[in-house]
Amino acid sequence: MGTSSPREERTGAGLMLMCLAVTLFTCIDTSAKWLLLFGLPTLQVVFTRYLGHFLLALAVYLPTEGRSAMVSNAPLKQALRSGFLLGSTVMNFMALRHLPITITTTIFFAGPIVTSILAIPILGEKVGLRRLIAICFGFSGVLVVVQPWGTEFHPSIFFSLAGLMCASLYFIMTRLLAGVEANSTQQIWGSGTAVLCLLPFSLQEWVWPDTTQSWIVFCLIGAFGFSGHAIATLAHRWADASLLAPVVYIQVFLASLAGVLVFDTWPTIWTLVGGAIIIASGLYIWQRERSINRRTTDRT
Repeated sequence: MGTSSPREERTGAGLMLMCLAVTLFTCIDTSAKWLLLFGLPTLQVVFTRYLGHFLLALAVYLPTEGRSAMVSNAPLKQALRSGFLLGSTVMNFMALRHLPITITTTIFFAGPIVTSILAIPILGEKVGLRRLIAICFGFSGVLVVVQPWGTEFHPSIFFSLAGLMCASLYFIMTRLLAGVEANSTQQIWGSGTAVLCLLPFSLQEWVWPDTTQSWIVFCLIGAFGFSGHAIATLAHRWADASLLAPVVYIQVFLASLAGVLVFDTWPTIWTLVGGAIIIASGLYIWQRERSINRRTTDRT
């Protein structure tokens, strides 16, 4: 009976860690929707999420890396990246106030599709005919979820779409900063920028939770954010990004479960169908990129 190599064990652990990270990301959205339905202002919820993240990042990285963890090698790009991350969170939380978590999560799955489009003018990447068809197919899935022609269309969909655009630009900036910035710097800048930007606005309409459950959620949302990003980073150290990418799609099932158990809302058939189209398109784009990268590696 053979034994697994250390690399194989690390790959399996990386996949498990990515599953845990995706679960924590779902916990962020679930916590946000809980607090918003409780009556907390949107900007306060965003501020609370990033304040907890920021304080934990300082506590973890400053003792080992000192002030160097706060110094960026590309401050302008880092500021843009942080701004897009903040914008995606604000827009997503505003959408969550009125939309089921399954819809906002499914729309965000179109991120790889939008990122592929934005990579053409920003990163100079070339998109072949097959990937272009996959992109169009994926957008048809977004239309199925959004249903602009339906009677149940809600204007908050536009917040979710704006959040999708910001998130895609965030991923573009992350690519541009790959190999330039340490993870600690990106964590501190990403959360710290949000805290500084939102502090004066969030204090204007501050609402304290008044139930034990709401206090628990209020205190944990930032921990979910920091832990999710930290664990996802560790997962990418232990396993190739090409293997981890499809794991994100389990979030649609986690979001559906959270919607049913926590908010008593069931996903509609259109959300499920549209989600399946988006996921299929995303998986095809992922597979094409992996094949191209593999051929490039073989040539070198």
